[in-house]
Amino acid sequence: MDRRQFLTSLLACPVCAATANAADGPHWEYEGDHGASKWGDMDPKFKACSVGAEQSPIDLTAAIRASGDHIGISWKAEAYEVVNNGHTIQLNAKAGGTLTIGARKYEMKQFHFHTPSEHAVDGKRTAMEVHFVHATPEGRLAVIGVLMVGGGKNTAFSTIMANAPKKEGSAMLKDKMVPDAFLPKTREYFRYEGSLTTPPCAEVVDWNVFGKTIAVADKDIAAFKALFPMNARPLQPLNRRFLLRGV
Repeated sequence: MDRRQFLTSLLACPVCAATANAADGPHWEYEGDHGASKWGDMDPKFKACSVGAEQSPIDLTAAIRASGDHIGISWKAEAYEVVNNGHTIQLNAKAGGTLTIGARKYEMKQFHFHTPSEHAVDGKRTAMEVHFVHATPEGRLAVIGVLMVGGGKNTAFSTIMANAPKKEGSAMLKDKMVPDAFLPKTREYFRYEGSLTTPPCAEVVDWNVFGKTIAVADKDIAAFKALFPMNARPLQPLNRRFLLRGV
């Protein structure tokens, strides 16, 4: 059993941690007395947040060019549940959407947003980032990250922000939406082994972050920031990991 399989086995339900509500576990925030620098001390289950060696997010720089496993995305249009969970706006997916990386297939569980972007490219963060969280039946996680900038138009994001609850709670989209609208046309990506970017910071995530950005409306970024002015974890050291860049 390798290190990541071992870490996965320590979690009863790693994907549950990735989709947890704000009310689950100790109260945590991004800044202040319950901020990111304190997460590792808040609960024994959060210890990886302070002592983990493969934490996320990271600065995507000095990547090694490699021809990695092909990424296959097959997401379905659906009328998503839009949730304000106190930390972000999250859309919960029904069964059906899949992600394949090489021979391994994952099922899409949810996607959510951060501002500014959690990952940086050569030290620079963008306005926002969207994370698509997938899992295998065994609990292995894979996340697709897409960097977002302003100055554009994205109907899907506009629809989400128009329906996002202003306080903790949920709402259903009236019409089906295709998540592919958040994917850049060029699929060059960064890949590395990392962690959840929120407690418990479990190191069980295969990260795939696209290098190209998508543009969304400035007013929709402002609407998100009105709810969550800042919900991005500080950058973490790469340590002895490999950061790959492929197409």
